[in-house]
This record gives sequence, structure tokens and C-alpha cells, in this order.
Amino acid sequence: MSDPVVHITNLNIKYHQKVVLGDMNWTIRRKEHWLLCGKSGSGKTTLAKAIAGADHVYGNVELHFDAESALPAKALYVANWYQFKDLEGQSNFYYQQRYNKQAVEVTATVNAELEAYGKKNGLNFSSLDRIIDALGYAALLDSALIQLSSGEHKKLQLVKALWFKPQLLILDQPYNGLDAASRKNLNVLIDEFVGAGLQLILISNERDLPSCINRVAEIREGQIHESNLEEHQASHKMTIKEEALKPVPAFLRDFPVAYNACGIIRMIDVNISYGDKQVLKDINWEVNAGEKWLLQGHNGSGKSTLLSLISGDHPQAYSNNFYLFGNKRGSGESIWDIKARIGLISPELHWYFDASATVWQSIVSGFYDSSGLFCDPGATKKAQADELLSYFGLDEYKNTLMNKLPLGKQRLALLARTIIKNPELLILDEPCQGLDHQQTKHFNKLVDELCKNGTTLIYVGHFESQLPSCIEKKIVLENGEVKLIENRLESV
Repeated sequence: MSDPVVHITNLNIKYHQKVVLGDMNWTIRRKEHWLLCGKSGSGKTTLAKAIAGADHVYGNVELHFDAESALPAKALYVANWYQFKDLEGQSNFYYQQRYNKQAVEVTATVNAELEAYGKKNGLNFSSLDRIIDALGYAALLDSALIQLSSGEHKKLQLVKALWFKPQLLILDQPYNGLDAASRKNLNVLIDEFVGAGLQLILISNERDLPSCINRVAEIREGQIHESNLEEHQASHKMTIKEEALKPVPAFLRDFPVAYNACGIIRMIDVNISYGDKQVLKDINWEVNAGEKWLLQGHNGSGKSTLLSLISGDHPQAYSNNFYLFGNKRGSGESIWDIKARIGLISPELHWYFDASATVWQSIVSGFYDSSGLFCDPGATKKAQADELLSYFGLDEYKNTLMNKLPLGKQRLALLARTIIKNPELLILDEPCQGLDHQQTKHFNKLVDELCKNGTTLIYVGHFESQLPSCIEKKIVLENGEVKLIENRLESV
């Protein structure tokens, strides 16, 4: 039997008096590459941080590195979220700031970030090109960090981690925000680096995994349960159960309050550029009231920019021939007039959201399109928020801070926030990032139910098998241009 790389004995971790990991024991030996899984909130991220030394723990976590290896004798944890600061060391950005020219000027470029990281860790810059090319990242090197989409930020995390190439690499949900081609290329890179001596712990809900994965650990009730990949996949198929849906709250069953039979979106030769870089080119697209659209495209294709025009967050909307809810942009409407008719959830909104607000405050803030709650909403709005807490199964988390909630529960809270005002237009940009397959299926069933009242839907998702069934049309972007518009029902 080979020597242990990680040896954990009697590990105990609590959050708010709740036991997350209790007297846990786990041994990882050389050449074992683990998939770490479990339900949302089971303690996967907590365990990963404990192994990497990021959290104070009660118990014993021993790491035994190979003194003869050429790789750094370190355990590197790559978090689900990517955090960065501006040139003055500040990190308190707000959602619309990524489209602000002044914010771009005070945040570092990708190139500068990589140069600083390489110098700090004594890395060989000649080995960086291979990773950048494999992940299709070369075109982003001159971009400011604040301009990047969630998928592009995820790629930057992965570029840095693979470039560092530690003896033990722990990746927490590395596929979030990546298109299908990027996921495939990432798996190829991981297998290549594992062959060079890297050892892997992968936290993921995905089924398409690197071929190096040879062990599975599932956290259940604070304990590790080991299996091999075949046993895990067979057990997973047997245990998936569909959750029964509760009746949709009455205030969401009618047409949206401001429902308008006119066209929702009309774009005529829309173009968006940042200096010499053209992000959207000659976009023509119409969305009529009540339609359900799927928006797709590879990372960097222009999806986030397109949605920012619709949500009122992008200032270049005024310089284009663009109609929203029947009115040409720039005809006197305010950004708040637009937001009052739209419900939005996106990785970027989640990222910039006020995590110090409670779940209940976060849901009620949807009435005001604010990040956090800054006024008394009144009895009716309070009652509707309580109904949504019950509908989404979040009653016990009512007074819990958002940043103390498991990712899956955070997503449900943000969906509740998104639909609480019964908007005319619902924009769900990769809403199931970080959810397991059962949670994703349940989430999309909720979307189907919530859209039965005539709400117009734009849904961004990379995988056809993980979508609401109500979707009827599809638009695909490629390099900032419309590649395809089709009736999805006819293409099935």
C-alpha cells in the first residue's frame, strides 16, 4: 500500500452550532485522484479548505509531500468564486460597474494579473502558452479583470492553478460557466498534468470527468463514504428522486402586473465595441411577449453583453437602434423603469450581491432591484416574501445570512428574489451553476411552473439536457454575431 498524501483524523467543524464535519477520518494515498461529492451544504468546500489549510480546524490534517517531486510541495485550493481587487486594493465592486469606463481604467488586465502571479510564485512563463491556448484564453489577455464574464473568470482561475501545478490540486466546481468545448479541453489538461505527477481532488456535480478520477468520496451526515466511480454512478442513478412541487403562490399565477402585448425586445443592427474590440456585431433579434428563448454561445461569444443591454445595465444601449417593451431606448425612460419590468439572475449578479443580507431581506429586495433591503416593504410585500420562502423550502433559513448558505440554497433564494415582483421578462443566466443534477431538474421544473402565467423568458444554458421544458426558441451567438435563430420545437 502506497504512502498517504493526506491523512485526516477526528476532524470536527461547526458553523453556528451545526455540525458540518464530525469526527471525520479520511486517507488519500499517492496516485489516488478523488471526486468529492455530496448534497449542497454537506461540507465539501469546508473539507477542501481544511485540507488546503485555509480554515482553522479541530482535529488533525496531515499532508505528506514527495520530497523528490519537481512540483511545488503545496496543496492549492481553487475556490468556486474568483475574487480580485482594483489597482488601489479595493474589492467592493457593484454589478453595473463592469460596464463603466472608469472602473475598467482602475482594474488590472489579465496580462498584468498573470505577470504578477508568475513573478510571485517563480513560474516559468514559457509554460503558460500551452495552458492559455488549450483553454482558448489568448484573446482575453488585454481585457480588464472587471470586464470578464463568470466563465472567463473561471478560466483565469484554472490557468493560474495549472500553471502553478502543485503536488496536490483541489478544484471546487471548476466547470461552472464553461462551455462544452472548454470543459473537454480542461479534462484533457488535467489528465496531462496528473500524468506529470499532480494529485487531484475534484469537487463537481458533472458526469463528464477527467479519466484520471479513480476514487469517489461522498460526504453524508459529516462522514466520508468511499466508493469507486462505477459504484458511485450506479448508486446515483438509483437514488435520484423527483421532488414534488408545491402550488405556485397565488400572486404569481396571473399575468405580470404590467403585462404588455407589444414586442418585448427588438434589436436592429446593434453593435457594441470597447475601443478597437467589437463585442457584438449587427445583432438583429425580436422577442415577443410570452415567448420562451434559449440563449447559447461559447465563452466570450457576447451573451453577457447582450443581456446587459436588455437589463438596462449597458450604457451603449442609447447609441443603438434598440427597442425594449415597445419603446426606443433613450426616449425618456430611466434604468429603474426598465428594471421594474425585468427579473434577472446571473453568475455576475450573484457574485456582486450583498452577501451580508439575510435570505428574507435578499428576497424582498427583488421588489426594489437593490442589493440588500433598505426600507420597510409593508405588510403585503412581507407576506409575499414569506410565501416564497415556503414555496422554495427556505423557511428555516429566513434569518440566515446569504454568505452562510450553501450555494444551492443561495441560488433558490436569488430565484425567489428574481420572480417576487412577477416581472414581464425573466432573464435566467446560467441559473443552475453549482447545483447537482437533482437540484437542477427541480429548479427547471420550478421555472416551468412559474412561466405558465405568460412571463417572457430568456434562459442561458450550455447543455440541452439541463433546460426547462417550456423553452420554444433558440438564438446562438458566435464571436459577437448571430449564428443561428430557430424554433427549438421544430429542431427536436
